[in-house]
Amino acid sequence: MRPASEPRTSSLMSTQTVLTGITTTGTPHLGNYVGAIRPAVAASQREDIRSCYFLADLHALVKSQGPEALERSSLEIAATWLALGLDTERAVFYRQSDIPEIPELMWILTHVTAKGLMNRAHAYKAAVQANEADGARDPDQGITMALYCYPVLMAADILLFGAHRVPVGQDQKQHVEMARDIAQRFNHHYGEIFVLPEAEIGADTAILTGLDGRKMSKSYSNTIPLFVPAKKLRSLVMKIKTNSLEPGEPKDPDTSTVFQIYRAFATPEETAGMRERFAAGIAWGEAKQQLFEYLDAHLSEARARYEALMADPGHVEAILRQGAERARAIAAPLLERVRSAVGIRRLAG
Repeated sequence: MRPASEPRTSSLMSTQTVLTGITTTGTPHLGNYVGAIRPAVAASQREDIRSCYFLADLHALVKSQGPEALERSSLEIAATWLALGLDTERAVFYRQSDIPEIPELMWILTHVTAKGLMNRAHAYKAAVQANEADGARDPDQGITMALYCYPVLMAADILLFGAHRVPVGQDQKQHVEMARDIAQRFNHHYGEIFVLPEAEIGADTAILTGLDGRKMSKSYSNTIPLFVPAKKLRSLVMKIKTNSLEPGEPKDPDTSTVFQIYRAFATPEETAGMRERFAAGIAWGEAKQQLFEYLDAHLSEARARYEALMADPGHVEAILRQGAERARAIAAPLLERVRSAVGIRRLAG
């Protein structure tokens, strides 16, 4: 299957491919933006790389959030990336479930994937340890094959597009290493077909603290969604946990969630100004109000684009389908090489 048009695809085949998956669980928040979306959108503008971004809706099934929630999250995440300026003429932006080559490759890869390798996956080991801590008679109680095989599906995501680099958090580094191990075993048996991927852990990637002082995460329900209305945004900012220092008392900006979030969006000059106000003893209420006003101004244009996209899911769907055509133009030829290598071929005559 080939799309009607493939902008720059052939010229990009000799460049480095960078691939990022976005699991479709929950609503994008400020931490997602500064930690992943903003640097990814910036990287997609580079001429020397082919950027592939996909909605990992098959991976999202592991968490069993329900069909309506999965569908809603897919729309919210796609609309968020588009509203924040992802250039889908340059980057390949697609939905994982629209690429049938991915699950087929996953199955082929299972025959060179050692069960012992899967037993060492952090997520599986954590689930087993939780069962043992709870006194379960079966250490695999409640563990699905989706969770167990997650690393193989991720390997298929990566290898099918010849990804050289995969930007991930530290918690996902092992999965990229597993993909590399699987690719090496396949190449050993069948020839040099797969690129060996490298995990890219951004040393300068911003990690925001949430409302309660812990890492901003949907798991902790302590997030500030990116595109909530201004009134709700202000309400959430005012809930950020602070200490009991009174107005006029100097405050340490480096231990403050309010300052940390402000710094993630502000210019160096603006950040320096806020640091001075902290040293001068700014009241917490005033600091939060300034943070709200800054965020509201910074996000207002993108929020308007997001709201328009959310109101027109058919347009978002069309963009994802176009992206799937471009993605399949890359994936299908490689899968044909894999099929031929393992002996899944058309019979002569």
